[in-house]
Amino acid sequence: MEEIRFDDVEKLRTKISDAFSEWSESIEVTQDMINRFAELTGDHQWIHVDVERAKRESPFRTTIAHGFLTLSLLPCMHSNPSWKIAGYGNATNYGADKLRFVSPVPAGAKVHARSRLVAVEGRPQGTQVKQEIQVQVVGQERPALIYEMLVLYHPPMKRAAG
Repeated sequence: MEEIRFDDVEKLRTKISDAFSEWSESIEVTQDMINRFAELTGDHQWIHVDVERAKRESPFRTTIAHGFLTLSLLPCMHSNPSWKIAGYGNATNYGADKLRFVSPVPAGAKVHARSRLVAVEGRPQGTQVKQEIQVQVVGQERPALIYEMLVLYHPPMKRAAG
């Protein structure tokens, strides 16, 4: 796998592409995961946790995952990238330029993700990269989630002598 230093902005920019990576491993979004997420966040909206009511009243005829649960699963969806950023001290989530919950993730569905590098910017604190990530229910054409993630890669800290 090719390693590119976090501060080699020009080399990183060569990886900007309109083409997405291959799909990651898939993860099943179970009703138990949805229920545990509801407990953790306090979001007990019936469309997520009331299976019987969802069968009767939901346009999806089943419960669906919270959008933020789907987003939180991104670190679990591993792909096999052809390159990686190296040599940084730490990376911080800098936020999002775009986050859309486009279509539902039904309980029991499997999801996978793919990504592409959109932008690279040198900053005084390090290097900021923008990556577009799509999460999709396996077998469906429309994404469940579109996320433009911003990550700031910081240089390694210099340790004080002593």
